[in-house]
Amino acid sequence: MSAGVDLDSVSMDFGTFRAVDNVAVNIQPGEFFSFLGPSGCGKTTILRMISGFIDPTKGMVRIGGRDMKGQRPNQRPTALIFQNLALFPLMPVWENIAFGLEVRGVDKIKRRARAEELLRLVDLPDAGDKMVSQLSGGQKQRVAIARALAVEPSVMLLDEPLSALDLKLRQHMRAELRAIQKRTGVTFIYITHDQGEALAMSDRVGVMSQGKLQQVANPRDIYNNPANGFVASFVGENNVFAGEVKGQEGNLARFVTPGGTFTARLGPGVAPGAKARLFLRPEHARLLADPGAANSIPVEVTDVAFEGNFISIHARDAGGQVLVAEARNDGSSSIPQPGERRHFAFDGANAVILTGDTAAKDVDE
Repeated sequence: MSAGVDLDSVSMDFGTFRAVDNVAVNIQPGEFFSFLGPSGCGKTTILRMISGFIDPTKGMVRIGGRDMKGQRPNQRPTALIFQNLALFPLMPVWENIAFGLEVRGVDKIKRRARAEELLRLVDLPDAGDKMVSQLSGGQKQRVAIARALAVEPSVMLLDEPLSALDLKLRQHMRAELRAIQKRTGVTFIYITHDQGEALAMSDRVGVMSQGKLQQVANPRDIYNNPANGFVASFVGENNVFAGEVKGQEGNLARFVTPGGTFTARLGPGVAPGAKARLFLRPEHARLLADPGAANSIPVEVTDVAFEGNFISIHARDAGGQVLVAEARNDGSSSIPQPGERRHFAFDGANAVILTGDTAAKDVDE
């Protein structure tokens, strides 16, 4: 059975330093929930509070509706997968998986049967008698997941488990983790600084900065409708224009910058007269031969980078700001060359005006 996890206004202080600041979120049973943020934002501290290695300074952690205060890690219905996996090199794979069952006094025949069942679940049916050293990185990852599942946790906690893998394997394991989570129905709480992982796997994402939870939403809303400047800048690439909101025109606002006047959507809590920033994804920008009716400024192309499935075009405006537009590598667009002059343009509905810091300091978690 999976269980929900409630963080009820939890804070964690280490001396005078507040690592987690008044975080409140309800994680549903069977949900794949990711905490996303830069190093030092407090996400690992949250995982340690849920798992029972530390108790919050303030607030309450509830799992399955029960207050976990005073409950040690081995008394909680959780299993934790560490970044380094912590597999036992001198044990065969099946014994690694069944180790938690052995600690609980389960006899060897039942332990082996459970290990083989879990190996089939993670698509390693013939690996039981292999040593850990004989496994690839992805196979070790699956063994660590199987070992955690062996004790039948209600909540699986994963602390950046894919960070040591190469890009192709990481992408493959994202799909594997998501499939395993769906097959088991266990609540997964995933910690990562990799936005691609969080967006690809999660039902919902909580973006953190400097101990505070900035936004909780599904991946599409996190990307398309960021709550503030930090979320917009941390999740995905953006062109950013600093300026001031000068009034609204229907569903859009007029935004005055040193480089020109644009129209764009107003983000949460942004009022006319506010100093703010306009955020535009490179995939929503266009480089035109002639100026558009609105949201268009002259630029000079400075660099064209082939990225595989898309082409990244860098250009500089009259004020020296470098702007980026992306074109799909499908032959449908005419790609300008460095030195050519174009007009950088965009649809106001695809840009958003936000306030809030666009960067966070890195500190130790």
